[in-house]
Amino acid sequence: MEIVEKKLGKRQIAYVTYKGSYGEVPVLMGEIVGFIMAKGLSIMGPPFGVYFNSPQEVPVEELMYEVGMPFAGEADEEGRVKIKMMPEQLVLSTVYKGPYSGCGTAIGALAEYAYKNGYEIIGPPMETYISDPNETPESELLTEMCFPVMKK
Repeated sequence: MEIVEKKLGKRQIAYVTYKGSYGEVPVLMGEIVGFIMAKGLSIMGPPFGVYFNSPQEVPVEELMYEVGMPFAGEADEEGRVKIKMMPEQLVLSTVYKGPYSGCGTAIGALAEYAYKNGYEIIGPPMETYISDPNETPESELLTEMCFPVMKK
């Protein structure tokens, strides 16, 4: 598994913060895409999720996460869909191939790499969904895993 340090650029995102099962991720993404399309905005990259805790730490109904998508254009927030500017950030990144249920392995590898190579993890993990699960077999899904970091 190749791990690289890179900078993610500043970007405007539409997002929904949610508490509950990861099973809602596709519904939330649909809500965000619907918002972007209805407002005539341009999608500027694949969807992503930021995960504030994990099923190993809390019950499913207590899971906290944010699903978002970068976009260009001007719009006001509507309903659960909020808008914010994500600042430029330094991350450790790797691309995981396989079912979403295996993404935890890549997160663990990133955390271990950070610890062994003098990085401090300064935020929650982010998964960027490169492949569309509606068009890609589960075993072929590509997901970029990132941790925001700073050098110690």
